[in-house]
Amino acid sequence: MVILETERLYLRHFTLDDVEHLLPIFSDPEVMRFYPATKDRTATEGWIRWSLDSYQQHGIGLWAVILKQGQVFLGDCGLTIQAIEGRAEVEIGYHIRRDHWSQGFATEAARACRDYAFKAVDVPRVVSLVRPDNVASRRVAAKIHSHLREVFWEKVGFAVCMYWTERANVVAQR
Repeated sequence: MVILETERLYLRHFTLDDVEHLLPIFSDPEVMRFYPATKDRTATEGWIRWSLDSYQQHGIGLWAVILKQGQVFLGDCGLTIQAIEGRAEVEIGYHIRRDHWSQGFATEAARACRDYAFKAVDVPRVVSLVRPDNVASRRVAAKIHSHLREVFWEKVGFAVCMYWTERANVVAQR
């Protein structure tokens, strides 16, 4: 099921068949450099099942990112719920195949997810949580958000950069 469409991409629900496309991304040490570890087949299947559960429980989750031209599976991008400083936040997260980095796909998908969160999910703000040393993701977050501060993220046990956009900021820009 297609959730979002941009000029070059569409984002759709995962299926369990997507493990074949996602595994090469999740097993790539460079793509997963800012995660605790790479993922094997079992962990990748678990990731997809977690996303499928999130669709049912929250109406949001991580979605498969597909390049329209050639129907190329690029990775995942979507909305998850994270606990930050005692508050539930809707976060944009993504992974893009390394051979498609630096072409604007992460920014395009993340911006579409941000806008979807405000239109379809009706949340007051959307965040991106990024490790301070993840320069590429910080660039993406800076392009789609208007605010930044450091927060302690209990889930990972260290401080991260929290970029965010308030719903009012996006509505005012239209």
